[in-house]
Amino acid sequence: MSLKNSINIENLPQHIAIIMDGNGRWAKKQGLLRALGHENGTKSVRTVVESCAKLGIANLTLYAFSTENWNRPSLEVKTLMKLLITSLEKELPTLQKNNIRLNAIGNLELLPESAQNQLLDVIEKTKENKKMVLTLALSYGSREEIVSMVKTISNKVKNNIISIDNIDELIINQHLYTQNLPDVDLLIRTSGEHRISNFLLWQIAYAELYFTDVLWPDFKEDDLHEAIISYQKRERRFGKTSEQIK
Repeated sequence: MSLKNSINIENLPQHIAIIMDGNGRWAKKQGLLRALGHENGTKSVRTVVESCAKLGIANLTLYAFSTENWNRPSLEVKTLMKLLITSLEKELPTLQKNNIRLNAIGNLELLPESAQNQLLDVIEKTKENKKMVLTLALSYGSREEIVSMVKTISNKVKNNIISIDNIDELIINQHLYTQNLPDVDLLIRTSGEHRISNFLLWQIAYAELYFTDVLWPDFKEDDLHEAIISYQKRERRFGKTSEQIK
């Protein structure tokens, strides 16, 4: 029986976020260059994106490139940026076919101009799509996002745009990169690592965490379904007791 048949469509996570880890280790195991690991990782991206759209997941956020990734060898960074550009161009028809809108979060100004232009082009061409929002976290770091939010709100308080007494979770959410996205319900990390790695620290406050040893290029539709089934078996209490939930 297909794992998909075990998924309760009435209890889907509305926002799945994925730390796509293990491209380099996958390549090393195959005796290949790291770049080929990243290339093969894009196949898993397409599989997961299309699978989420078919299931009816409203929001999918992928950790594509962190602020810390800028510290990798320059050749690898250049390779990743080229791969980003070609992947955006190549996957546009897939996004259009599946009615998926592209979104991006992070310090995008640090991206090469060619990557920024390609990203903005695909975002513009998919802006009317309604079925799912695919968000790429690029040059993204959650601590940087929070620092930026604090600075922006502080400036608005200083200029009497916001009263300090009115600052609450809603105000904070409105000043994060993810202001138009709901909180994360399910966070998946591949490759056997058990870290959050500076990803959506505010937004995953009540997310269910799912870790798998599968390396990202080997992550297939059944692996996604396993993660969702695990999510659906958990009791989400949000601070309440089991009795209150029932």
